[in-house]
Amino acid sequence: MRAGAGWIVAAIGLGLQACGGSPPPGDDARADPRDPARVRLGERVYAQECASCHGAKLEGQPDWRRRLPSGRLPAPPHGESGHTWHHPDRVLFAITKNGLVPPHAPKDYESDMPAYGGKLSDDEIWAVLAYIKSHWHTGEVLAARAEMTRNARSQ
Repeated sequence: MRAGAGWIVAAIGLGLQACGGSPPPGDDARADPRDPARVRLGERVYAQECASCHGAKLEGQPDWRRRLPSGRLPAPPHGESGHTWHHPDRVLFAITKNGLVPPHAPKDYESDMPAYGGKLSDDEIWAVLAYIKSHWHTGEVLAARAEMTRNARSQ
């Protein structure tokens, strides 16, 4: 992104918020971070199932971009300092439900991220995503997510 582009994106996001409308929160309403009941459920499930690796405050594991001796990557943060927000809701849902498998990872990719499809309901997974997304507030993140939503709807 060009140096001035981040400022423009942030200004657009802040302008939308100031006008009372906010950018769409993602490409699936089941992960809506504006739904308090869904976010509360997601917070409970996240604390039980995700926080031990991804951190109680979504901070991820230290040096999450550097491979462990096992060759695997540590758990990334889910806050704005990580890369989770770069992915559409449907991709985040699929990774959480099925683990890091094709098409979202190379064949035979090894990860410590388990598949939660046998442990959590779809509704619980969507709620966790709503909880995570409820922590994304900067103009850059909101504008990028709004663009993702527009692109998903136009396909």
